[in-house]
Amino acid sequence: MSEFAYPRPQLVREHWQSLNGAWRFAFDDARRYRLPADPIAWTHDIIVPFPPESAASGVGERGFHSVCWYQREFDIAPGPQRVLLHFGAVDYRAKVWVNGHVVAEHEGGHTPFVADIGDVLNGDGRHTLTVYVEDDPHDLAKPRGKQDWQLEPHSIWYPRTTGIWQTVWLERVARTYIQKLRWTPIFEGYEIGCEIVAGGDVEPDLIVEVRIWHGASLLADDQYTLLGNEANRKIALSDPGIDDSRNELLWSPERPTLLDAEVRLRLGGQVLDTVRSYTALRSVAINRDRFMLNGRPYPLRLVLDQGYWPDTLLAAPSDAALRRDVELAKALGFNGVRKHQKIENPRYLYWADRLGLLVWEEMPSAYRFSTRAITRMVREWTEVIERDYSHPCVLVWVPFNESWGVPNLTAIQAHRNAVEALYHLTRTLDATRPVIGNDGWEASATDILGIHDYDCDPERLQARYAISDSSRTILFDQRRPGGRILTLDGFPHRGQPIVLTEFGGIAFSKAAGAATWGYSRVGSEAGFLDLYRRLLAVVNTAQLFSGFCYTQFADTFQEANGLLYADRTPKVELDLLCAATRNEKID
Repeated sequence: MSEFAYPRPQLVREHWQSLNGAWRFAFDDARRYRLPADPIAWTHDIIVPFPPESAASGVGERGFHSVCWYQREFDIAPGPQRVLLHFGAVDYRAKVWVNGHVVAEHEGGHTPFVADIGDVLNGDGRHTLTVYVEDDPHDLAKPRGKQDWQLEPHSIWYPRTTGIWQTVWLERVARTYIQKLRWTPIFEGYEIGCEIVAGGDVEPDLIVEVRIWHGASLLADDQYTLLGNEANRKIALSDPGIDDSRNELLWSPERPTLLDAEVRLRLGGQVLDTVRSYTALRSVAINRDRFMLNGRPYPLRLVLDQGYWPDTLLAAPSDAALRRDVELAKALGFNGVRKHQKIENPRYLYWADRLGLLVWEEMPSAYRFSTRAITRMVREWTEVIERDYSHPCVLVWVPFNESWGVPNLTAIQAHRNAVEALYHLTRTLDATRPVIGNDGWEASATDILGIHDYDCDPERLQARYAISDSSRTILFDQRRPGGRILTLDGFPHRGQPIVLTEFGGIAFSKAAGAATWGYSRVGSEAGFLDLYRRLLAVVNTAQLFSGFCYTQFADTFQEANGLLYADRTPKVELDLLCAATRNEKID
């Protein structure tokens, strides 16, 4: 099995233990079992963290299954320290036992959870871990993203993902430890906000030490006394006094400068916990009709990325595969990705931070409106923002896409309220990033106006988005890309940046009998490159746009509209695609 790196890249401890690998597994659609002690008939061996629908799991069963069980043994000796059991993501509702004791319950298919299991470990060091999962394949009122509710993938939806699909792991920590670490770059003052929360047995007079480096240069060496269990401080960095565009401390896709950090928690002279982390100094903002990075207008060249692999589905095949996807997006000429209907593995965000790639983060949709659906979404979206807040690569939050889950925005006030509420909640939880309330059309509360338009005639596209005195009025009052109005009544365009957040979707495949679904089709490699070049020339030069997002990065099951095949092989030479993306000529 492919090895995975430390799963939580911004709060790293030296010692940890992966529980990926072979587990016992069984479907339980009849709900015959209630407890690990029941005589569960284990029918399969499964390779975690690959979901049972995937070939890589060793199960490869894509039928309708609503309940399943996992079990394995692990070795760790009990001791005076705490032992934390982590799950990266389990879809959708999980209940966890260790040695027959319930240690955790969690609902939400895309976010992590943790259990302190030290008190239930046996004295012999051999332990049994059991996981029960509920994931109703027909439930349209839960955040499910692109997971199909029909038996076979159709249209733009793909195979389901049930159960564990990110790393399961253990780590030892002291009785008092660093539970949370959160970084906030403050560009205007050349400061880094640092929030540290202690967990476990919190005592008075706890001290936290924070060191930050740029390469070998020590930038900060601070210490603070925790108030209660928390310290929240601003760490001042030296302003270099030169033009910001040449400041070597600033993070950008062109120069992804990361600042390494070490945080220690101590009581008197005793060090209780030490973690490694990183942060960056950068800002994302809106200034009139432009997106701003580090105080300068920054054209966005994004590609839509579904985040699926043929043999592992939503789960990544390996850490190397995540890194390769970041490298390929950059090699294709893009400076960012729009992760579509998926909360990606934190290791992807790590590589985007380190290699320099902007990430547009979008909540997986539910497809039925109800108070239960909105409650689920609010809870999980809050966890998403908490998990990924400190990653410098994340530039925009998107709670809704194309009115999915709120299908009657033009007619039902409750649907409009949901979008506006999630917009304001997101802005409250993170005041440092722009938020798009509903991407694609029917916008209300939003910092950026996203438009989805799959017209693949470059001349028509150019005429539609040409700037003239009357063009904006015509665009917002008369033209309807996708057949939907762009802004709701009461929310006229107020000068926000306009980004063509979905377009293209050219289907092309050389394989005989391969899927050819797309928004348009071409029959040859030359035709594919020619149409891509002409479309990208239009969107690169349209002054109306602050950026664009091409559909899409790679073929995904029945969709053949990727720039890459599903195995990440380029459909055309990478340098040719890169030049077209950037509207550059190759001699």
